[in-house]
Amino acid sequence: MSAAAPSAAYPRVVLFDLLTALLDSWTVWNAAAGSEAPGRAWRAEYLRLTYGCGAYQPYEQLVEAAAAAVGLPASAPAALEAGWDGLPAWDGARELLRALRPHCRLGVVTNCSRRLGHRAAALLGVDWDVVVTSEEAGYYKPDPRPYQLALARLETPASQAAFVAGSGYDLFGTGRVGLRTYWHNRVGLALPAGAPAPAIQSPRLEAALPWLAGFGTAGGAGAR
Repeated sequence: MSAAAPSAAYPRVVLFDLLTALLDSWTVWNAAAGSEAPGRAWRAEYLRLTYGCGAYQPYEQLVEAAAAAVGLPASAPAALEAGWDGLPAWDGARELLRALRPHCRLGVVTNCSRRLGHRAAALLGVDWDVVVTSEEAGYYKPDPRPYQLALARLETPASQAAFVAGSGYDLFGTGRVGLRTYWHNRVGLALPAGAPAPAIQSPRLEAALPWLAGFGTAGGAGAR
């Protein structure tokens, strides 16, 4: 793993949600389902199952259960895995990671199996300092334990780290852990009821770099 030289204004560590903040998994789910409407319904049911179960249950089984619940054929989960290594990065994702690399340690905290999570993380071409999957943590986000495991492995307190979320549900977990959070709300989802507000929300990643560059000055740059 590469070590970044510390820079005063940046956080020591930036952790990322993987499958919605950095990678466009929506497109791959929709393709596996046959079109956008059933793909979104499938993804919504999968999210309901993962955020509701807490302790880890096999990711692939939850994907299959969600597909069956919304009436998709058994071929849909197989198609999702077949397209896994083609998960595209959101525009600006690789540029943000390259810009942060000299200043921060970088990690992933993702609701996924170890096998698929590490495969997806490798698609971004980053020498990650830590990759934590729900399987390794034993719990699905937004339980605080996946975030805490990443911080423990990097020996960094939450006060010196930031999180880039792709789902508003991450805000429940990062709020409990004390991680200031940028919500990359790419598809315009509503803030879940009861979730704490992010430090900053944007449909794109461009605003993340100035916010992180000013992290140590007055609590980070940017506005909600």
